[in-house]
Amino acid sequence: MAVLIDAPVWPAHGRLWGHLVSDRSLEELHAFAREAGIPERGFDHDHYDYPESRYDELVAQGAEPVSGKELVARLSASGLRVAQRDKRPR
Repeated sequence: MAVLIDAPVWPAHGRLWGHLVSDRSLEELHAFAREAGIPERGFDHDHYDYPESRYDELVAQGAEPVSGKELVARLSASGLRVAQRDKRPR
């Protein structure tokens, strides 16, 4: 059971973004995000996006740093992954 974080490498809106996921449950992920002050609008079907400036803070709060590849593998293994083709527009 862990909230996982990958390095912020995705450019958007003039900054880099990373992902937070849970390998256990969406409830765990939402609780972590609420505690960290991440807005609900940052949730995208199976993960939260976070800006680069928050990385160290989120790790200090308990997010486990992993590679992007490991993050996707563990999210998929948990059964929580939502394929891109299955995501509905916001």
